[in-house]
Amino acid sequence: MSTSAHSPAESVTSPAPAVREGGKVTDRLVALNSAYAKDFRDPGMDARPVLQVAVVACMDARLDLHAALGLELGDCHTIRNAGGVVTEDVIRSLTISQRALGTRSVVLIHHTNCGLESLTEEFRNDLEREVGQRPAWAVEAYKDADQDVRQSMQRVRTSPFLLHTDDVRGFVFDVTTGLLREIDSAS
Repeated sequence: MSTSAHSPAESVTSPAPAVREGGKVTDRLVALNSAYAKDFRDPGMDARPVLQVAVVACMDARLDLHAALGLELGDCHTIRNAGGVVTEDVIRSLTISQRALGTRSVVLIHHTNCGLESLTEEFRNDLEREVGQRPAWAVEAYKDADQDVRQSMQRVRTSPFLLHTDDVRGFVFDVTTGLLREIDSAS
């Protein structure tokens, strides 16, 4: 069962013949990019987000962040990973976003029914057994999205590398209603 708005074989524009006949998904994406580029015009934007905000969210394909937040191209920096967890690499991206590109606000978004809720750190052990090398990264699995949002807010607020930690807010996006629920950092 596909969770996509369309099947992998169909597209908004006519797919390339190789895709229609069982080509790889990357071939389909490249073909669609070619069609996109025909009408593309450089918007003349700077890399600095207009709204001076960075959004950190889960990579889950059900989250259309721009639509859900009413954002347009150029409004924000979007940083996505498994779970929307604030990791060392997220701090790296936020630091560059703030110090080099002028963002001042941080919005953190986790969501209901996240895949990380069904994993444990045992995932790393399984990988080590399979490939013979232990991943250097943590899975960052969690059982309570609200608590993990609080932890992520705390990681942002206490980072010595970030200039702006006064406007950090966290939310849980409900994948069945499309609504955000704000998480109080003090709870």
